[in-house]
Amino acid sequence: MTFPTINYKYNSIPEAEELALVVDQKMNALEKFLHGDESITCDVEFEKVAPKQNGQVHRVEINLMVDGTMYRAESTEESFEKAIDKVRDEVVSELRKAKEKQITLDKQGGRAVKEQMLEG
Repeated sequence: MTFPTINYKYNSIPEAEELALVVDQKMNALEKFLHGDESITCDVEFEKVAPKQNGQVHRVEINLMVDGTMYRAESTEESFEKAIDKVRDEVVSELRKAKEKQITLDKQGGRAVKEQMLEG
C-alpha cells in the first residue's frame, strides 16, 4: 500500500518541491498503522513564522483524518526537516495509542462475551 495523496499548503515557501518529497518519504512510516480499506485524508502545511533566519522559525502542521478520526501534530523547529520528523513522530505516537486502545477494547468485549457464555 502506498500512502494516500497528501494535500500541501506552502505559504510562499521557495523550497516547497523538496519539502514535498521529504514528507512523502517520511509519511511512509505510517503505513503499518493504516489499512487499505480506510478513508484517509492528509493535509500538510509549511510556514515560516518569523521573518528572521535563525532560531525556531520553521513550522510544519499535519492533519491526518482516518475514518473520521483526526490526528493532528504541529512543530516549530530550526529547519523544516526537523519539524517534519517531529510531527511524524507525534502522529505515529497518536496512531499507536489509538491502535492499542482498540485492541484493549476488543479484548474487554471478548471477555464479556465469554463470561456471558459461561454463565448461561
